[in-house]
Amino acid sequence: MKEVQHMAEHEFHLTAVWPGGRNSAGYIEAGNLKTKISIPSAMEGPNVGTNPDEMLLGAAATCYLITLAAMIERTKLPLNELSLESVGSVDVTRGIYTYKKITHRPTVSLKQEATESDYKKLRVLIIEAEKHCMISKAIKGNVEVDVEPVIS
Repeated sequence: MKEVQHMAEHEFHLTAVWPGGRNSAGYIEAGNLKTKISIPSAMEGPNVGTNPDEMLLGAAATCYLITLAAMIERTKLPLNELSLESVGSVDVTRGIYTYKKITHRPTVSLKQEATESDYKKLRVLIIEAEKHCMISKAIKGNVEVDVEPVIS
């Protein structure tokens, strides 16, 4: 008898309140994410709370970071420290805003007992993590994602 794979589906719910026009400030709540929202000052908005651009960057960055950490753990590399800086680039041409690119700059160090082989594996995982991250997959084809690691 053939085993049937059941597809599990997870839903994430968000509620939003928006009191007025373009330059209002609203509020969103989704699980543990509770924040005011508005258009950033760089786009002539009131700059209250966070905004869609920061949230997309946050989603991509946290997904990449958690995916990389899980891969490092699974391969039993002796992790010392892992941190990340990510940059989102938005192009404005003739008043049209386009999210062009996200660059992840992970800083990773392994413990002293790490071998050259461990570092080789790490370099592969740093690139692979971006390909396996759910958010990277969701934006693929629309937003370019680059990884520029610092390995110590």
